[in-house]
Amino acid sequence: MPPLWQSTSPGGQRVHRRASTPRPPRHRCRFGAEAASTPEHPATPEYGGGVNASEPTPVRLRPEIAALPPYRQGRPAPADGFKLSSNENPHDPLPSVRDAVAATAASINRYPDATALALREVLAERFGVTADEVLVGAGSVSLLAALIQAAAGAGDEVVYSWRSFEAYPGLVTVSGATSVQVPNRADHGHELDDLAAAVTDRTRVVIVCSPNNPTGVIVTADEFDAFMAKVPSDRLVLLDEAYVEFVRDGASVDGRALIGRHPNLVILRTFSKAYGLAGLRVGYAIGPVPILDAARATLVPLSVTAASTAAAIASLEPAAERELLARVDVIVERRDRLADALRADGWPIPQAQGNFLWLPTGDATDPTAEALWSAGVVARPFAGDGIRVSVGEEASVDAVVNALKPLAPGRPL
Repeated sequence: MPPLWQSTSPGGQRVHRRASTPRPPRHRCRFGAEAASTPEHPATPEYGGGVNASEPTPVRLRPEIAALPPYRQGRPAPADGFKLSSNENPHDPLPSVRDAVAATAASINRYPDATALALREVLAERFGVTADEVLVGAGSVSLLAALIQAAAGAGDEVVYSWRSFEAYPGLVTVSGATSVQVPNRADHGHELDDLAAAVTDRTRVVIVCSPNNPTGVIVTADEFDAFMAKVPSDRLVLLDEAYVEFVRDGASVDGRALIGRHPNLVILRTFSKAYGLAGLRVGYAIGPVPILDAARATLVPLSVTAASTAAAIASLEPAAERELLARVDVIVERRDRLADALRADGWPIPQAQGNFLWLPTGDATDPTAEALWSAGVVARPFAGDGIRVSVGEEASVDAVVNALKPLAPGRPL
């Protein structure tokens, strides 16, 4: 029997291990992925994906939507503790960014620019594209939703690795399509050969997440090139790079180098993580105009505020961006130091390239998360699978190491 901390079923019972057959095992689900649990909301993921035993409704609802639990944030950290559950940037906003946000207050009686043109023009110049090849949304999650809805519906399939970003299953379910989940490799990275083999005539969208959230493992440029050569050019491929600024592995795929090379590829990034604008919800996509125009038609109008646009533009000013990316360097050093300390204690930490670490705790996930909570650390548990720990303040490093030391593999819980 494997140790208690070792996962015996990656992604839970809804995801199957790869078999020895030529076809990869796939799980098609209409109700999302196995629900993650938190001590205060058992079996309830942040972004939906489990069966919700709610009271009967007085009107007829789509059953697959009624089965999705509503969004619930994890419990806050104690006053003297650390909130390491949401992959937030621990640094305070820059004064110049705060000033830019404050300046928009005088016009809050007016609607914002529905297309965020000023920000799109700045991003277009940066990436060497036209403004029409940039789409801005209320965080990259809203853009993922818009792109999936633009391409997939009832009877279609969306293929992605699992475990990956917990929002994917719910977004697919809302679109009416079916999820096809392909298990990660033993090192918790994407198995792109299996992912490509899972594409069928019903496939409309394939999602690749690098670095993968929540495991932190990258997809290499060579792996991605080989993958794109296998995927039919009429299937939409989304490269989710929410954590790309934290990558220090030179072999990693970089969406910027792929712009213009594939007519079916859209790259997604965000200002929430490295740029510290999680509270303002602004992300962007870069890709072919016809694909982005279709996504524009599904976006909720006016969802990106003037304050969000102003903050993003201010963050891209040269002096501000230098300071922000210097902060990213601090987080990266802290991440690597924390990973080394946990590995020295016996924790099998994957090669992390985001602003978080993955603990493959398996059946011991809930008691390990509770032990972290007791030590003042709020992490993000995924029941039966593992725990994601964000890299936070400097003082949180010792708190995490000390809390996990007695729980390391081979030690009794």
